[in-house]
Amino acid sequence: MECTDTVVVGGGQAGIAMSEHLSQQGIPHIVLERDRIAERWRTGRWDSLVANGPAWHDRFPNREFSCDVDAFPDKESVADYFVAYAEQIGAPVRTGVEVREVVPLEGRAGFRVTTSDGLIEARHVVAATGPFQRPAIPPVVPQDAAPLQMHSNAYRNPDQLPEGAVLVVGGGSSGVQIAEELMNAGRTVYLSMGPHDRPPRRYRGRDNVWWLGVLGKWNADSPGPGTEHVTIAVSGAEGGKTVDFRKLANRGMTLLGMTAGYDAGKITFAPDLKENLDKGDANYLSVLDEADAYIARHGLDLPEEPEAREIPDDPDCVANPILELDLAAAGVGTILWATGYAFDFSWIKADTFDARGAPIHQRGVAQEHGLYFVGLPWQSRRGSSFIWGVWHDAKFIADQIAIQRSYAAYEGTARRVTEDA
Repeated sequence: MECTDTVVVGGGQAGIAMSEHLSQQGIPHIVLERDRIAERWRTGRWDSLVANGPAWHDRFPNREFSCDVDAFPDKESVADYFVAYAEQIGAPVRTGVEVREVVPLEGRAGFRVTTSDGLIEARHVVAATGPFQRPAIPPVVPQDAAPLQMHSNAYRNPDQLPEGAVLVVGGGSSGVQIAEELMNAGRTVYLSMGPHDRPPRRYRGRDNVWWLGVLGKWNADSPGPGTEHVTIAVSGAEGGKTVDFRKLANRGMTLLGMTAGYDAGKITFAPDLKENLDKGDANYLSVLDEADAYIARHGLDLPEEPEAREIPDDPDCVANPILELDLAAAGVGTILWATGYAFDFSWIKADTFDARGAPIHQRGVAQEHGLYFVGLPWQSRRGSSFIWGVWHDAKFIADQIAIQRSYAAYEGTARRVTEDA
């Protein structure tokens, strides 16, 4: 059986960041990845996906992207970035190795890690599999219903879908980008959305990520258990632009409230569309207010942008919302669920998960001694699941492992003294 100090499960951005910090601490480790490095960026996203943050910001500190600093790298460039980064730091990544089970050892510290390539015993295990694990589709429409049902993780491009209109469920970044791409391809698109934040992509010459930084919003704590995932409508597509649902509706997209139910080929929607849009607008305007106040307080010479506060009038689909849609009559051939993901840590046999299957942890340190997580949404702050944020969380976890190694070394010394006596 192979033995090492730390096994890192996952070779994406979280795993590569973890490897860098473990190496800097001199901690022996192995990174296990069932596919290729950063595989989810290549095959778990749609063809036209780009990063939601500009290249100058959404990166690790010790390597820049090869594109323009203000550009939004495409998904292949992001994957290539992490491959190059792994090579740069000499990360001990083993690809094509699936971790099937992690079990705490009986009577002593450490874990037995069962993989497709054999057994490994490790003192510490870091789950760096990220937030996108199991596609979550609400049990609203029966799977044997007439329209094709697809999660956004399986969507690649408009040509992939059967003919007909598309109902996209989910008004976050993925849902709105896919919905607009389908509309631009000539499809009739219905977009069902719930509550959301809608930050400006840019304001007064600065990108949204800059404003989140100077206003201290990246460091915001989690809003609370069960509410960690805040739907955010922001896009890096077409060079980056502010998402404006009303403008999309004026171009032909039909907006709908939250998907509420299904019966005999008809989907019902909550009467909350205008409320959701208005709250999204309030969030948008609040960011502008804070930005203006920051500029005034610091005496910055940034151009005023009064047109940014112009909110279009409500289109007809908002003023007269559709509360029921007959899928066949509307010609809907596909229901595309852009409804996020659920955790799947079933391979970890430890008592450190809540009823939802979410890890119970403090900044990534699990209840089970020696077990850690990296890449969780809101792991330590708002920025945790972003590229730059996961790097900083990984540093914290590496520090915790180093601290525990020092305690273990002291215990070993004490034990040897006792035995010698």
